[in-house]
Amino acid sequence: MDIGDFLPLFSKYNSFVLTTHLNPDGDGLGSQIALREYLIAAGKNVRCINHNPTPRHYKFLDPDNAIIEVYDSSTHNLIIHEADCLIVMDTNVPSRLGDMAESISQSPAVKIVIDHHLDKDEFADYYIVDESAAATGEIVYLLLNALMQNKLNDTIAVGLYTAIMTDTGSYRFPKTNRNTHLMTAELLKYNVDPSKIYREVYERGPVNRLVLLGKTLSSLQLHHNGRVATMTVPKNMFKETRTDIVETDGFVNYTMQVDTVEIGLLFTESENDVKISFRARGDVRVNELAKEFNGNGHQHAAGATIPGGDLDDLYKQVIEATPKYLP
Repeated sequence: MDIGDFLPLFSKYNSFVLTTHLNPDGDGLGSQIALREYLIAAGKNVRCINHNPTPRHYKFLDPDNAIIEVYDSSTHNLIIHEADCLIVMDTNVPSRLGDMAESISQSPAVKIVIDHHLDKDEFADYYIVDESAAATGEIVYLLLNALMQNKLNDTIAVGLYTAIMTDTGSYRFPKTNRNTHLMTAELLKYNVDPSKIYREVYERGPVNRLVLLGKTLSSLQLHHNGRVATMTVPKNMFKETRTDIVETDGFVNYTMQVDTVEIGLLFTESENDVKISFRARGDVRVNELAKEFNGNGHQHAAGATIPGGDLDDLYKQVIEATPKYLP
């Protein structure tokens, strides 16, 4: 991937729509915020539109809800159709765009994907993709430094720091490398407060979230001689704790704290679908397991959302499928 090949695209078009995947995370949101900041400064017309609302713990990126809009077909389909350029960030699979997928696919706009995930679907005109990157934020960092001649600003730096910190698991996931830390060091030249960002993302929330976490941890089960761990969050658990699916962010990582576990799974049921989060270590390619259930992701972290899925049936199917991915 040569970043320089893509730079003319950002001056060529005048109106942009930026979006990211279902249940947006810090990487998708931080990358959106950063790229939008550059495009607005360049005099472009930019709308950030996502299928889901911004989760509570990322509200600090858009405290007044003035930047990121929640998709409404009656309002946004025309905007998507009339845009010059659509930029899909942190996913390369149209199904991960939720209700926006059809509108985006039907739009005559030029489509650009900026992403770091494996196994892309061929739906866009341009792919700015680096599967070796630890976060989409790393790719956006390189792109914006090239566009802005290494002169970023505070808003961009906060967005990109959030993107990189969260998608590297606070710099502990396998793809974290020397370049990741060098990029972060450069971002810290701006008005970025690592302690504040970490607290906003990981250390602020309602007491109900801890109650939900306790119930989720109590569902922990081990399978296949302790090599696979599962936790489940049925939809009634949200009612009991007065929480929602947003509060389960990061719960799957607790499955990997068992020393024998090589695959960790979190099953989360909502009114309309079942979400499965996959984690792994070592040589396990959990993204291949996720693809069996129309999901995708990284080798060690992936996800799948099954509309109308039955929690109990999917649980059994996934548990039966896991052994062939264990080394």
